[in-house]
Amino acid sequence: MGNREISGAPALVSVILPTHNRAWTLKEAVDSVLDQDYPHIELIVIDDGSTDTTQELLATYKDRIRVLTQTNQGVSAARNAGIRAAGGSLIALLDSDDAWDKRKITCQVDFFKARPEAMICQTEEIWIRNGKRVNPKKRHQKPSGMIFEASLHLCLVSPSAVMMRKNLFDRIGYFNEEFTVCEDYDLWLRVSAVLPVFLIDKPYTVKRGGHPDQLSGIHSQDKFRIRSLSALISSGALTPDQAAAAGKVLKEKCRVYGNGCIKRGKKDEGDYYLNLCRGL
Repeated sequence: MGNREISGAPALVSVILPTHNRAWTLKEAVDSVLDQDYPHIELIVIDDGSTDTTQELLATYKDRIRVLTQTNQGVSAARNAGIRAAGGSLIALLDSDDAWDKRKITCQVDFFKARPEAMICQTEEIWIRNGKRVNPKKRHQKPSGMIFEASLHLCLVSPSAVMMRKNLFDRIGYFNEEFTVCEDYDLWLRVSAVLPVFLIDKPYTVKRGGHPDQLSGIHSQDKFRIRSLSALISSGALTPDQAAAAGKVLKEKCRVYGNGCIKRGKKDEGDYYLNLCRGL
């Protein structure tokens, strides 16, 4: 079907699933895609240089999935490779430690049928931390529509919950492959600056956390959020009100991160960000 929707024909959804040394949880993610009640799906799994039993696991699915293999380049490069290889007009992302309710894809395809002007939507989530269900805090509640200013402080779009039209990437660009973490924060800010991000109020995504190999627990997120905000403000793509709001958050993040560096004995780095804060 390619990237072209044929009038009257069901849309093909390309599911992009990057993974690195996640054989212990990957099967549940893959099975949750193959168990969807929407039949027109291609699942592209990108093995980002795994050294565990990932390849053996994926081989058991035979022609039910597409597997791309690359040297370890990070989640952004893996997602981008999958998106570029996708044949569907709709793109859904899934992280290898998350899973879906079987109705997730049908729900979002139906949304796009009803809202042909929409470019991106996400579902609500069920959060699992260390095997136990937890309730998101108020600050994590997802808004719907023009969510740019609400998203400045922290990421309010989950990769595993989102679906978008493939041509969104032609307009906005892809994930920043230089980002070790917060690559999603960066992309969703670029998206939400110009497009509404709609919320479907159904918890069809199971989001897991708390395990030791989560990148968000290894790297400082604010350092990358500062890079993202600085680049976005410098790009000139924001309205004056958006730029002012982004600048205010950037200043605060520079202050907090700079002071944190100094407390951890990284005086030169801390001074750099505090000076950057003073100059904003």
